[in-house]
Amino acid sequence: MDLVLNAADYYFLTPYVYPASWAEDEPIRQIISLLIVTNLGGFIIYLLFGALSYYFVFDHSLMKHPQFLKNQVRREIFFSLKSMPWMSIPTVALFFAEVRGYSRLYDDVNSSPYGWFGVILSMFSFLFFTDMAIYWIHRFLHHKLIYKTIHKPHHKWKVTTPFASHAFHPIDGFVQSLPYHIYPFIFPLHKVTYLGLYIFVNIWTVSIHDGDYRVPKFLESIINGSAHHTDHHLYFDYNFGQYFTLWDKIGGSYKNPSALEGNGPHDLCRKLEAKERQENGMEKKSN
Repeated sequence: MDLVLNAADYYFLTPYVYPASWAEDEPIRQIISLLIVTNLGGFIIYLLFGALSYYFVFDHSLMKHPQFLKNQVRREIFFSLKSMPWMSIPTVALFFAEVRGYSRLYDDVNSSPYGWFGVILSMFSFLFFTDMAIYWIHRFLHHKLIYKTIHKPHHKWKVTTPFASHAFHPIDGFVQSLPYHIYPFIFPLHKVTYLGLYIFVNIWTVSIHDGDYRVPKFLESIINGSAHHTDHHLYFDYNFGQYFTLWDKIGGSYKNPSALEGNGPHDLCRKLEAKERQENGMEKKSN
């Protein structure tokens, strides 16, 4: 995150916002700057990729589903924008620790004992580590003692749009993002790689809520895509994973997506449309 902070300081904060006497590496200034950068970046990523997905990927026929709520898109956006500033507070605490040099993030590829191979390996290990950790965190959030207060707000959206991707209770959103922030404190990770992965996981979160269930056939049982996550919202106790189905299979919570079996939300919408056309046709004949 110091790469983003340094760029923000150089191009905007130092020349236009802060007095010249306030040093860029002063802790209070860094915390304030990180709060600004984290919130602004989060809003941009959420609204930009949410909008792109909503207008170019999301199937709007799903809005006719019986479980699609009135004014749902507006409510998802409002809920997300209201929660994200609260999520950013503990997130900034971790970013601050990274900026102050307490993580294992590094600048130079040569600093890695494995060079470029280490950079590539870290991408895969990041995905597998965070997928494992999020699976168990997500499953814990379904425990009856905390579900109603913390995680249930996200399950308000049964048939989701891309804008539901960040519509979490602040504690829920932060806890599920925690593995992303913990990883560079445990394992070496290139700073640019970390920034790219951070953007990727946010886009992925949008994608598993976008209602586009198309996945290459050979990956259907491996990748936890939108079809899998839709069943999680609809049936509650299945498909807790983030990217892969591995931990759901290990934990006994895997469910083959109903959408891939011809029994998903799109199928129900088509049946209801056909029934409505049939009823309208019968009504016309009777008249």
